[in-house]
Amino acid sequence: MENLFDLTGKVAVITGSTKGIGKSIAEQMAAHGATVVVSSRKSDACDEVAAGINEMVAGGAGRAVPVPCNIGDKDQLQRLVDETRAQLGQIDILVCNAAVNPFYGSMADIPDTAFDKILDSNIKSNHWLCQMVIPEMVERKDGVIIIISSIGGLRGSPVLGTYAISKAADMQLARNIATEYGAHNIRANAIAPGLIRTDFAKALWDNPETLKNSTASAALRRIGEPEEIGGAAVFLASRAGSFMTGQTLVIDGGRA
Repeated sequence: MENLFDLTGKVAVITGSTKGIGKSIAEQMAAHGATVVVSSRKSDACDEVAAGINEMVAGGAGRAVPVPCNIGDKDQLQRLVDETRAQLGQIDILVCNAAVNPFYGSMADIPDTAFDKILDSNIKSNHWLCQMVIPEMVERKDGVIIIISSIGGLRGSPVLGTYAISKAADMQLARNIATEYGAHNIRANAIAPGLIRTDFAKALWDNPETLKNSTASAALRRIGEPEEIGGAAVFLASRAGSFMTGQTLVIDGGRA
């Protein structure tokens, strides 16, 4: 019987994969057979996570490769792509996970520098990376792109407005790639997590009372864990999700 979640032989590049959701995606894809590229700004963190994955996966020496990259730098993104191809031959799966949010408050007060940084890091860098990777996928008539968005992109926010705008744009980026390149057997989807136990969202769960308030409107009445997003990414990248494209998969514990 075929294992529909098997990623053996696939190469996956995951940005922002030294902690939180990105790390979980790298670990789960490696556990399902993929060779993964662990990437974030700090090279020592990339080395540490890649070593941990290689130790975790049976016979997994070399199954995780560290390539540091600052997603805000186009030249570094190109180096990430070039280095992956040099070491591993090709890129079958691209996961755009890294994102920033340097401002908390009303959009009326956000400085131009913070507004530009959010849009550049959360939208433009994903667009650049997709531009760099899609041509080889078109040539092979095979490829998967996953963009980690947020439920923030589905609703307004009095304090995360610009971040929410960027995450809504990420959903449209996935839809547009799916439309433009579906004929080449390239699938693109977004994942919109709710509150997940990551450092990025620590302000919403670190205090027990805050956590209670943050999860009160969710049907499951709890916070999500990073591996619950990692498993969804495996589904989207594998044959199990091979008829799904142009969609946003919401994983939020059933928020009202």
